[in-house]
Amino acid sequence: MKQILFTLLLIGAIHHNIQAQNDTLKINQIQVIGSHNSYRQNIEKDLYNLIQAKDTSRSLKGLQYTHISLTEQLNKGLRNLEIDVQPDSKGGKYAHPKGLDLVKSEAAYDPKGEMNKPGFKVFHMIDIDFRTSCYTLQIALAELKKWSDANPNHVPVFITLEPKDDDSFLGTKAEKFTSELFDALDKELRKGLGNKLITPDMVRGKYKTLEEAVLKNNWPTLKKAKGKFLFILDNNGAKRDLYALNHPSLKGRAAFICAEPGKPEAAALLIGNSEDPKITDLVKKGYIIRTRADSDTKEARKNDYSHFEAAKKSGAQIITTDYYLPSTFFNSPYQIKYDNGGYVRVNPVNGVK
Repeated sequence: MKQILFTLLLIGAIHHNIQAQNDTLKINQIQVIGSHNSYRQNIEKDLYNLIQAKDTSRSLKGLQYTHISLTEQLNKGLRNLEIDVQPDSKGGKYAHPKGLDLVKSEAAYDPKGEMNKPGFKVFHMIDIDFRTSCYTLQIALAELKKWSDANPNHVPVFITLEPKDDDSFLGTKAEKFTSELFDALDKELRKGLGNKLITPDMVRGKYKTLEEAVLKNNWPTLKKAKGKFLFILDNNGAKRDLYALNHPSLKGRAAFICAEPGKPEAAALLIGNSEDPKITDLVKKGYIIRTRADSDTKEARKNDYSHFEAAKKSGAQIITTDYYLPSTFFNSPYQIKYDNGGYVRVNPVNGVK
């Protein structure tokens, strides 16, 4: 109990130091650590073994990680989350994963019938990697709001939102994203979090384009952004373009997108390679960048911190990991956090005067 109390006090002290001393910093002048596929629970063990045995060309090693609840992650101090959303307009499309026809379920799946309701579902892979701490986006947003209401002065939370509609290799066809579904997604974000959202319109302000506002450093200060969430659509292709269609500079949209510099919508980018030299240049110009400390369990298995060190040095404002806690699936001490034990710090590239 004493150790738990000490940890909570330490997190509180770190949070207070960032918040109280740096309220005038803009939100792009901090650097946070967060989680990848934050909702995800471990794949069914028997299903994992069955797929590996039947298809030796398909390695699932990269799926050997799991997460504590969103609330627990936020309480721990993480200030970035990733949520995958799958459209399900009529409801029930993913209520019975075909993987559960292949193996006996380790635990009840969706005991409250949430997957039967219309709306966006939250899981990783249709039929295969379906275990989740929040079955629907509505549930996830309610959890975020509840936590935020209880911690109203929190540092803004960055959330990458990945729109997924890939078909299952077991045969289930995904519902494909459309302009109407993206409108529905925005509506759900606004319904769930309301005035807790930092939107492209807020950042653009008086400027002609969103990118112009970003290059003029018109991001809100930490003081104005406390208690809020900023969403970035995690897609570089057709779905990104569809989301931006008929919304110049993302006017009226709830989330930012990964638009290339030079585009009116440019504000944030996801760059997986933390050693990419352009990250630092983009950070200095005003963009918000997300990069990764690890992926597919590779760094954790080798206890390799080189990508994390590069990410810290790069100034990327968002660093994601599967290992804010050490692995429970293989023996490795690998764990991502800053030297002071926290997950938020002043950005070393553009925040330190």
